[in-house]
Amino acid sequence: MEHLTHSAAETEALGCRLGCALAPGTVIAYRGGLGMGKTAFTRGLARGLDCRDRVTSPTFTIVNEYQGRIPLFHFDMYRLPDADALFDIGWEDYLDRGGVCAVEWSENVAEALPEDTVWVDIRRLEGEDNGRCITITGVTGF
Repeated sequence: MEHLTHSAAETEALGCRLGCALAPGTVIAYRGGLGMGKTAFTRGLARGLDCRDRVTSPTFTIVNEYQGRIPLFHFDMYRLPDADALFDIGWEDYLDRGGVCAVEWSENVAEALPEDTVWVDIRRLEGEDNGRCITITGVTGF
């Protein structure tokens, strides 16, 4: 389903709505360029999962963990060369922990993502600096 947001706050609110609808073990795969709002969306996702810690981009740590009603594991795959490197950081262990895995730069590791991955495509609305078109697929009832 396609959603339009016109500010970072609206993007976060959409992420929160999705977070409220997710089950343990869900993998969220983001697609979108630099500055598209993936981390803003994840801040909302964390709020929807009742995670209270401040959400930041895991660019240099590769993964940040947040505790909530359902744990959130926030990955940034920008610096990983391929899916094999994902397994080196314990990807399968994260999948087995029953949290939600949110994966930025998922295209770098697409072959390692499960079939039931929820895809979140974010692109800028033409003529709007803060406007986004966010397409969410792979989740029912949202």
